Amino acid sequence: MFQGTKNTERNFLVILGGGESGVGTAILGKKEGFRVFVSDRGKIAEKFRIQLEEHGIAWEDGQHSEEKIMQADLVMKSPGIPDDAPLVSRLRGKGIPVISEIEFAYSFTNAVLVGITGSNGKTTTTMLTHHLLKDGGLNVGMAGNVGQSFAKQVAQTNADHFVLELSSFQLDGIEEFRPHIAVLTNITPDHLDRYRHDFNQYIASKFRIVKNQTEKDYFIYDADDPVIMKWLQENPIQSQKLPFSLREELEQGAFIKDKQLIIRTDNSELTMPTSNLTLEGKHNAKNAMAAATVAQLLRIRKETIRQSMESFQGVEHRLEKVLKINNVQYINDSKATNVNATYYALESMDTETVWIVGGVDKGNEYAELLPLVNEKVKAIVCLGVNNQPIIEAFGNCVDLIFETQSMEDAVKQAYKLAERGDAVLLSPACASFDLFQNYEDRGRQFKEAVRKL
Repeated sequence: MFQGTKNTERNFLVILGGGESGVGTAILGKKEGFRVFVSDRGKIAEKFRIQLEEHGIAWEDGQHSEEKIMQADLVMKSPGIPDDAPLVSRLRGKGIPVISEIEFAYSFTNAVLVGITGSNGKTTTTMLTHHLLKDGGLNVGMAGNVGQSFAKQVAQTNADHFVLELSSFQLDGIEEFRPHIAVLTNITPDHLDRYRHDFNQYIASKFRIVKNQTEKDYFIYDADDPVIMKWLQENPIQSQKLPFSLREELEQGAFIKDKQLIIRTDNSELTMPTSNLTLEGKHNAKNAMAAATVAQLLRIRKETIRQSMESFQGVEHRLEKVLKINNVQYINDSKATNVNATYYALESMDTETVWIVGGVDKGNEYAELLPLVNEKVKAIVCLGVNNQPIIEAFGNCVDLIFETQSMEDAVKQAYKLAERGDAVLLSPACASFDLFQNYEDRGRQFKEAVRKL
């Protein structure tokens, strides 16, 4: 981390990116005595401009004033800016530290931190963990990829605990950040365009979450994930390991036996019937194991954990049941932006399914979906600018494949294809940027189109 953070009278903090994390960092930086300047090459949204003005923070948008930026003592860059962006490279070449919001905010809080990362499941696990800890009476904030920025919450709240959803991009910008409890849900190929199409670089990025942990800290991870297990065999870590598994009974960690979810930590054991879990699917059983293990470690009462598990409503755009029309269930899984996330969605389907799929293909390998598609999918509705990879992947195992260019058309087509007892599943396996602003916009348009049927 940047040395001398606490001695801020002469420190000039430059923030690249005027979104949620950038403005949150600016507010915290100003509070801690930094001279702050926010620079965004795009347009800063009005709600963020208002916040910057209210706090008296200098900013610019539509450009980067490089001469001024190069005078920085410390730079925080938005996770959306690649590490190899020319301006970032020039800053580092001059010896100016470039860090993430997570790293910056970490310097100014003494809260107990739970960091959660993974290719899939991290949002659900984060929200469920926060739900359990809040129900358990802890003064807990939730930040990172969900909710308000971590830095802004450190500036404006006095939370004793934070649950942080962390992307690989955020972890790339840490130096000293150390969560007391780290969770890794799984690792599958994703965002490889940011990692020179090298899966090993992406794996190493995810494991940065444990790099500063000591033997006093905990690492919760999926013992069924071969990528995680291989890395751990080759790279010893300091923290206490608490795996979770659907396949084997564990001396320490979480597993399922005789339809009971069992969690063993520090000579304590929690059991609850799997039938009490409101979230469906094997992947959600794993998310529940991870979250409940955190709650156990933080001494939440066992009965509170059981009750909280039963009351959790799930995450918008993740296997979200929208409506049942003519006895056909419509399900919004717009957050499934990669093949692995869609695998989990299809795996959880127990009826004939009309599958809406497509978007910006990030070099997807669809082969692993073929057995599930063969077994469960009666028709495919493609929703994207380029649907050819999907048609080529599944044309031999699904007779009915239709192309659409709008959500309204996709939902109408699915409505025609679905029969009583079927499900219509939006689980795109792709990014959304060809036809939508983001996956939230895609999911909301799906729900709106369903309600119009």
